Amino acid sequence: MDSALDHNGAKPTVDDYMTRDVATVSPDDTVRDVATRISESEHNGFPVTEGRRVEGFVSARDLLLSEPDELVFKVMSDELIVAHPEMKVTDAARVILRSGIQKLPVVDDAGNLVGIISNSDVIRSQIERATPEKVGKLQRTLETIHGIEATEERRTVQLDELVPTQGKVYADELEGRQYELEHGLAEPLVVIDNGGVELLLADGHHRVMAAERAGIEEMDAYVIALERRVDLGMARTADKEGLESISDIDVVDYAHHPLVETIERLQ
Repeated sequence: MDSALDHNGAKPTVDDYMTRDVATVSPDDTVRDVATRISESEHNGFPVTEGRRVEGFVSARDLLLSEPDELVFKVMSDELIVAHPEMKVTDAARVILRSGIQKLPVVDDAGNLVGIISNSDVIRSQIERATPEKVGKLQRTLETIHGIEATEERRTVQLDELVPTQGKVYADELEGRQYELEHGLAEPLVVIDNGGVELLLADGHHRVMAAERAGIEEMDAYVIALERRVDLGMARTADKEGLESISDIDVVDYAHHPLVETIERLQ
Protein backbone atom coordinates (compact mmCIF):
# COMPACT_ATOMS: atom_id res chain seq x y z
CA MET A 1 0.00 0.00 0.00
CA ASP A 2 1.40 3.37 -1.02
CA SER A 3 1.38 5.94 1.78
CA ALA A 4 2.18 8.91 -0.48
CA LEU A 5 -1.12 10.50 0.43
CA ASP A 6 -0.07 10.61 4.04
CA HIS A 7 3.29 12.14 3.14
CA ASN A 8 1.57 14.86 1.14
CA GLY A 9 -0.70 15.72 4.02
CA ALA A 10 -3.94 14.58 2.34
CA LYS A 11 -6.44 12.45 4.19
CA PRO A 12 -6.41 8.76 3.18
CA THR A 13 -9.56 7.68 1.36
CA VAL A 14 -11.58 4.48 1.21
CA ASP A 15 -10.10 3.83 -2.25
CA ASP A 16 -6.62 3.57 -0.68
CA TYR A 17 -7.58 0.77 1.73
CA MET A 18 -10.60 -1.08 0.35
CA THR A 19 -10.43 -4.66 -0.96
CA ARG A 20 -11.17 -4.63 -4.69
CA ASP A 21 -11.69 -8.34 -5.27
CA VAL A 22 -15.09 -8.81 -3.59
CA ALA A 23 -16.97 -12.09 -3.24
CA THR A 24 -20.67 -11.59 -3.98
CA VAL A 25 -23.88 -13.62 -4.30
CA SER A 26 -26.86 -13.33 -6.61
CA PRO A 27 -30.42 -12.41 -5.58
CA ASP A 28 -31.50 -15.74 -7.09
CA ASP A 29 -29.12 -17.85 -5.00
CA THR A 30 -30.77 -19.92 -2.28
CA VAL A 31 -30.25 -19.66 1.46
CA ARG A 32 -28.64 -23.11 1.29
CA ASP A 33 -26.16 -21.90 -1.36
CA VAL A 34 -25.09 -18.88 0.70
CA ALA A 35 -24.92 -20.84 3.96
CA THR A 36 -22.58 -23.32 2.27
CA ARG A 37 -20.34 -20.53 0.99
CA ILE A 38 -20.17 -18.94 4.44
CA SER A 39 -19.27 -22.26 6.05
CA GLU A 40 -16.48 -22.82 3.53
CA SER A 41 -14.95 -19.34 3.79
CA GLU A 42 -13.94 -16.68 6.30
CA HIS A 43 -16.86 -14.45 5.29
CA ASN A 44 -19.89 -13.90 7.51
CA GLY A 45 -21.94 -12.35 4.73
CA PHE A 46 -21.88 -11.13 1.13
CA PRO A 47 -23.02 -8.16 -0.94
CA VAL A 48 -25.91 -9.17 -3.19
CA THR A 49 -25.39 -7.96 -6.75
CA GLU A 50 -27.27 -8.01 -10.02
CA GLY A 51 -24.45 -7.68 -12.52
CA ARG A 52 -22.24 -5.08 -10.82
CA ARG A 53 -25.09 -3.19 -9.18
CA VAL A 54 -25.49 -3.69 -5.44
CA GLU A 55 -29.00 -4.77 -4.45
CA GLY A 56 -28.45 -5.60 -0.78
CA PHE A 57 -26.37 -7.52 1.75
CA VAL A 58 -27.01 -10.95 3.21
CA SER A 59 -25.42 -12.01 6.49
CA ALA A 60 -25.28 -15.27 8.41
CA ARG A 61 -27.86 -13.81 10.79
CA ASP A 62 -30.29 -13.27 7.89
CA LEU A 63 -30.11 -16.99 7.12
CA LEU A 64 -30.77 -18.35 10.59
CA LEU A 65 -34.58 -18.57 10.51
CA SER A 66 -34.96 -18.92 6.75
CA GLU A 67 -35.92 -22.00 4.78
CA PRO A 68 -33.00 -23.59 2.85
CA ASP A 69 -34.75 -23.14 -0.51
CA GLU A 70 -35.71 -19.50 0.10
CA LEU A 71 -34.18 -17.08 -2.41
CA VAL A 72 -31.65 -14.54 -1.19
CA PHE A 73 -33.56 -11.48 -2.40
CA LYS A 74 -36.35 -12.37 0.03
CA VAL A 75 -34.12 -12.51 3.11
CA MET A 76 -31.37 -9.97 2.35
CA SER A 77 -31.23 -6.51 3.86
CA ASP A 78 -31.96 -3.93 1.17
CA GLU A 79 -31.55 -0.94 3.48
CA LEU A 80 -27.88 -0.91 2.72
CA ILE A 81 -25.18 1.37 4.13
CA VAL A 82 -22.43 1.88 1.57
CA ALA A 83 -19.27 3.93 1.17
CA HIS A 84 -17.90 5.86 -1.80
CA PRO A 85 -14.28 5.40 -2.98
CA GLU A 86 -13.52 9.10 -2.39
CA MET A 87 -14.90 9.03 1.16
CA LYS A 88 -12.31 9.71 3.89
CA VAL A 89 -11.32 6.60 5.83
CA THR A 90 -12.07 8.43 9.08
CA ASP A 91 -15.66 9.00 7.90
CA ALA A 92 -16.00 5.33 6.96
CA ALA A 93 -14.69 4.47 10.43
CA ARG A 94 -17.45 6.55 12.04
CA VAL A 95 -20.10 4.78 9.96
CA ILE A 96 -18.73 1.35 10.89
CA LEU A 97 -18.53 2.28 14.56
CA ARG A 98 -22.01 3.79 14.78
CA SER A 99 -23.76 1.14 12.69
CA GLY A 100 -22.09 -1.84 14.35
CA ILE A 101 -21.51 -3.53 10.99
CA GLN A 102 -18.11 -4.99 10.12
CA LYS A 103 -17.96 -4.32 6.38
CA LEU A 104 -19.14 -1.55 4.07
CA PRO A 105 -19.66 -2.25 0.35
CA VAL A 106 -18.01 0.50 -1.71
CA VAL A 107 -19.95 1.73 -4.73
CA ASP A 108 -19.26 4.27 -7.47
CA ASP A 109 -21.57 7.07 -8.59
CA ALA A 110 -23.63 4.61 -10.64
CA GLY A 111 -24.20 2.30 -7.67
CA ASN A 112 -21.82 -0.36 -9.01
CA LEU A 113 -19.74 -2.37 -6.56
CA VAL A 114 -16.03 -1.46 -6.74
CA GLY A 115 -14.78 -2.80 -3.41
CA ILE A 116 -15.45 -3.41 0.26
CA ILE A 117 -13.89 -1.86 3.37
CA SER A 118 -13.84 -3.57 6.76
CA ASN A 119 -13.14 -2.54 10.33
CA SER A 120 -9.73 -4.24 9.96
CA ASP A 121 -8.95 -2.04 6.94
CA VAL A 122 -9.83 1.04 8.98
CA ILE A 123 -7.54 -0.01 11.84
CA ARG A 124 -4.72 -0.65 9.36
CA SER A 125 -5.17 2.82 7.85
CA GLN A 126 -4.67 4.44 11.25
CA ILE A 127 -1.56 2.35 11.97
CA GLU A 128 0.07 3.11 8.63
CA ARG A 129 -0.77 6.82 8.78
CA ALA A 130 1.22 7.17 12.01
CA THR A 131 4.25 5.24 10.80
CA PRO A 132 5.51 7.74 8.15
CA GLU A 133 5.64 10.44 10.83
CA LYS A 134 7.86 8.19 12.95
CA VAL A 135 10.08 7.42 9.96
CA GLY A 136 10.37 11.05 8.91
CA LYS A 137 11.47 12.09 12.39
CA LEU A 138 14.13 9.36 12.50
CA GLN A 139 15.38 10.29 9.03
CA ARG A 140 15.76 13.96 9.94
CA THR A 141 17.56 13.04 13.17
CA LEU A 142 20.08 10.84 11.34
CA GLU A 143 20.73 13.54 8.74
CA THR A 144 21.27 16.20 11.41
CA ILE A 145 23.49 14.18 13.75
CA HIS A 146 25.69 12.58 11.10
CA GLY A 147 25.63 15.30 8.42
CA ILE A 148 24.54 12.81 5.82
CA GLU A 149 21.84 12.58 3.19
CA ALA A 150 19.18 9.91 3.62
CA THR A 151 16.28 8.76 1.51
CA GLU A 152 13.16 6.85 2.55
CA GLU A 153 11.43 4.16 0.56
CA ARG A 154 8.88 1.42 1.08
CA ARG A 155 10.11 -2.05 0.24
CA THR A 156 10.01 -5.72 1.21
CA VAL A 157 12.93 -6.92 3.33
CA GLN A 158 14.16 -10.44 4.00
CA LEU A 159 14.06 -11.17 7.71
CA ASP A 160 17.27 -13.22 7.65
CA GLU A 161 19.14 -10.12 6.41
CA LEU A 162 18.14 -7.92 9.34
CA VAL A 163 20.49 -7.02 12.18
CA PRO A 164 18.48 -6.50 15.40
CA THR A 165 19.27 -3.57 17.67
CA GLN A 166 17.68 -4.93 20.83
CA GLY A 167 18.39 -8.28 22.42
CA LYS A 168 15.06 -9.27 23.90
CA VAL A 169 11.31 -9.14 23.37
CA TYR A 170 8.48 -9.91 25.78
CA ALA A 171 6.28 -12.97 25.38
CA ASP A 172 3.04 -11.23 26.33
CA GLU A 173 3.54 -8.46 23.76
CA LEU A 174 4.62 -11.05 21.21
CA GLU A 175 1.18 -12.66 21.45
CA GLY A 176 -0.42 -9.36 20.47
CA ARG A 177 1.85 -9.01 17.47
CA GLN A 178 1.00 -12.55 16.37
CA TYR A 179 -2.70 -11.64 16.42
CA GLU A 180 -1.99 -8.53 14.33
CA LEU A 181 -0.09 -10.57 11.75
CA GLU A 182 -2.87 -13.15 11.49
CA HIS A 183 -5.43 -10.40 10.87
CA GLY A 184 -3.33 -8.26 8.53
CA LEU A 185 -2.99 -5.41 11.02
CA ALA A 186 0.77 -5.32 11.60
CA GLU A 187 2.41 -2.00 10.77
CA PRO A 188 5.52 -1.99 8.56
CA LEU A 189 8.97 -2.39 10.07
CA VAL A 190 11.39 0.53 10.23
CA VAL A 191 14.82 -0.41 8.86
CA ILE A 192 18.03 1.57 8.32
CA ASP A 193 20.07 0.64 5.26
CA ASN A 194 23.50 1.69 6.51
CA GLY A 195 25.31 2.51 3.29
CA GLY A 196 24.39 -0.81 1.71
CA VAL A 197 26.55 -2.62 4.27
CA GLU A 198 23.94 -3.67 6.83
CA LEU A 199 20.18 -3.54 7.38
CA LEU A 200 19.55 -2.42 10.95
CA LEU A 201 16.13 -3.13 12.43
CA ALA A 202 15.22 0.16 14.13
CA ASP A 203 11.60 -0.63 15.01
CA GLY A 204 9.56 -3.82 14.92
CA HIS A 205 11.43 -6.46 16.92
CA HIS A 206 8.24 -8.02 18.32
CA ARG A 207 6.68 -8.05 14.82
CA VAL A 208 9.75 -9.75 13.37
CA MET A 209 9.78 -12.43 16.03
CA ALA A 210 6.04 -13.03 15.56
CA ALA A 211 6.64 -13.37 11.82
CA GLU A 212 9.50 -15.80 12.36
CA ARG A 213 7.27 -17.97 14.55
CA ALA A 214 4.67 -17.95 11.79
CA GLY A 215 7.21 -19.05 9.17
CA ILE A 216 7.15 -15.69 7.37
CA GLU A 217 10.43 -14.90 5.58
CA GLU A 218 9.85 -11.32 4.42
CA MET A 219 7.96 -8.24 5.60
CA ASP A 220 6.93 -4.80 4.44
CA ALA A 221 9.21 -2.04 5.74
CA TYR A 222 9.96 1.65 5.64
CA VAL A 223 13.67 1.75 4.79
CA ILE A 224 15.84 4.78 5.52
CA ALA A 225 18.81 4.48 3.16
CA LEU A 226 22.01 6.33 4.17
CA GLU A 227 24.28 7.44 1.32
CA ARG A 228 27.31 5.93 3.07
CA ARG A 229 27.94 3.81 6.14
CA VAL A 230 28.16 5.76 9.39
CA ASP A 231 28.97 4.71 12.94
CA LEU A 232 25.47 4.47 14.41
CA GLY A 233 24.89 4.04 18.12
CA MET A 234 22.38 1.27 17.51
CA ALA A 235 24.95 -0.59 15.40
CA ARG A 236 27.46 -0.36 18.24
CA THR A 237 24.81 -1.70 20.63
CA ALA A 238 24.11 -4.65 18.34
CA ASP A 239 27.81 -5.42 18.06
CA LYS A 240 28.34 -5.13 21.83
CA GLU A 241 25.49 -7.55 22.55
CA GLY A 242 26.55 -9.98 19.82
CA LEU A 243 23.40 -9.46 17.75
CA GLU A 244 23.90 -10.60 14.20
CA SER A 245 20.48 -11.95 13.23
CA ILE A 246 16.97 -12.21 14.62
CA SER A 247 17.84 -15.66 15.98
CA ASP A 248 19.95 -13.83 18.58
CA ILE A 249 16.87 -12.15 20.09
CA ASP A 250 15.71 -13.67 23.38
CA VAL A 251 12.01 -14.05 24.18
CA VAL A 252 11.46 -13.17 27.84
CA ASP A 253 8.52 -15.17 29.18
CA TYR A 254 9.11 -14.62 32.88
CA ALA A 255 8.50 -10.86 32.91
CA HIS A 256 5.92 -8.46 31.57
CA HIS A 257 6.69 -5.53 29.34
CA PRO A 258 7.78 -2.58 31.55
CA LEU A 259 4.77 -0.50 30.49
CA VAL A 260 2.38 -3.28 31.39
CA GLU A 261 4.02 -3.63 34.80
CA THR A 262 3.62 0.09 35.40
CA ILE A 263 -0.07 -0.04 34.55
CA GLU A 264 -0.60 -3.05 36.81
CA ARG A 265 1.07 -1.29 39.71
CA LEU A 266 -1.12 1.75 39.18
CA GLN A 267 -4.22 -0.42 39.16
